[in-house]
Amino acid sequence: MADKIEKTFKFVVIGGGIAGVTCVEQLSYSLPSADVALITASPHIKAVTNYKQVAKVLEEFDVEEQPTSVLEEKFPNLTVIHSAVNALHTRSHLVETADGKVYGYEKLCICSGARPKLLIQDKPYVLGIRDTDSAQEFQKQLTKAKKIVVVGNGGIALELVYEVEGCEVIWAVKDKAIGNTFFDAGAAQFLIPSLGADKPERAATCKRTRYTTDDPTDGEAQTFTSGLDSKSFFSAHLLTCAVFPDRHMRGRGSGPTEPGSALGPDWHRGLILKGAEWASRRVSVEYQCEVKTIFTSEEMLNSQSQTCGPDTGTWPVYVVLTNGKTFGCDLVVSATGVIPNTEPFLRGNNFALDDDGGLRVDDHMATSEPDVYAAGDVCTACWEHSPLWQQMRLWTQARQMGWHAGRCMAACALSETIELDFCFELFSHITKFFNYKVVLLGKFNAQGLGSDYELLLRYTKGEEYVKVVLQGGRMVGAVLIGETDLEETFENLILNQMDLTPYGEDLLNPNIDIEDYFD
Repeated sequence: MADKIEKTFKFVVIGGGIAGVTCVEQLSYSLPSADVALITASPHIKAVTNYKQVAKVLEEFDVEEQPTSVLEEKFPNLTVIHSAVNALHTRSHLVETADGKVYGYEKLCICSGARPKLLIQDKPYVLGIRDTDSAQEFQKQLTKAKKIVVVGNGGIALELVYEVEGCEVIWAVKDKAIGNTFFDAGAAQFLIPSLGADKPERAATCKRTRYTTDDPTDGEAQTFTSGLDSKSFFSAHLLTCAVFPDRHMRGRGSGPTEPGSALGPDWHRGLILKGAEWASRRVSVEYQCEVKTIFTSEEMLNSQSQTCGPDTGTWPVYVVLTNGKTFGCDLVVSATGVIPNTEPFLRGNNFALDDDGGLRVDDHMATSEPDVYAAGDVCTACWEHSPLWQQMRLWTQARQMGWHAGRCMAACALSETIELDFCFELFSHITKFFNYKVVLLGKFNAQGLGSDYELLLRYTKGEEYVKVVLQGGRMVGAVLIGETDLEETFENLILNQMDLTPYGEDLLNPNIDIEDYFD
């Protein structure tokens, strides 16, 4: 195969998503004289634009699709190869593309992302949304739909059910509350009214409440009431039941969050997600259930069990849920997570894989194969994490990993040493759900803290939801929903690990300007 080599590059990056493009940019900036190749099957790349450093770690940006020529014009040392990868030969340092060409490399970074974890493969009327192409296909199919079933509880599902109009939406989630990947049940109840309202209600700020997560007694969880009076107080037990109704299943702490999706911020912007009916958005949520099976209309007719639950009539596809209900619909949207795109890199190679299927990488983003790195959704961070950081497959981490991988590859080529970037000291993410700004910091859902933590909560119906996670009197995580303007202050408090015990409940007192107080 060596005699077929088109060219050997100093650096080769596979994948034109956020991680791959960021890696290419960092390599080109660090070593402008080195030959860099980007291999991507798409004529477009995902570029980070409108970048803003909100705080020391927290960052905000847009993602735009741009032609690959923009990248080549920006970096004269860059060659973009438009093809999919057919095979990787790590021993000989060769990449074989789908068009039959072979390229050599000195160092390579795999940034191939992830693909949707579909409910069922090769089934008509079942669509997974992961990238721009699948989102556009969904837009096309939605125009003919009167009813759809959305399955999943991550970022894509949250955005989808809010954006779709002119169509009835049945939303099946496996948890007791929506958005379990990102929120507790209290935050979920704060957001739920947005599904049936044009604009969020506004109300006066209520008294913040301090509580610990003591084990509630057995029994049904109470519903979190959205219309709280500004003088309302709740016992620790009541708030534990209301805001964390599943805590009696897990003890007092919170379990690890599931990885989220990394399609990109505001992926639905520019798409008209409108169904075939003129009616406004109608969303019904089916909690604590999963998909048992999916039938086409023909299969449903031939099935021995033809009970359609709340549905009558004929639909192209039927979804049978584990709660015993069956829904007919025009389209099923699978938003149940992702699978790292490790094929075809595994064939003939000895990559170490993590339990989630990702390529295991160390703190230099290096895989188990020599001179091969990985970044973004395709990899799993297997170094010893900071106590305040965890991996979630989000676009912010794709950018951070791609940038760090580029730095590490360049440093290795220059025989320089490099430390793990500071961005991996603290988990941080800014996004938007249900038209609310959402900021997540640190152990925002008390991940891995067991029972050794307490929470502070401030809630304003239709305006803001602020939750702070404290451990030993020090802030270790926060959830900010709405225009709170607290993100920079809270990030500093988490990073500085200041003892906040003397401030007590006044930490979230709306009458105290905490930003100036801790400036």
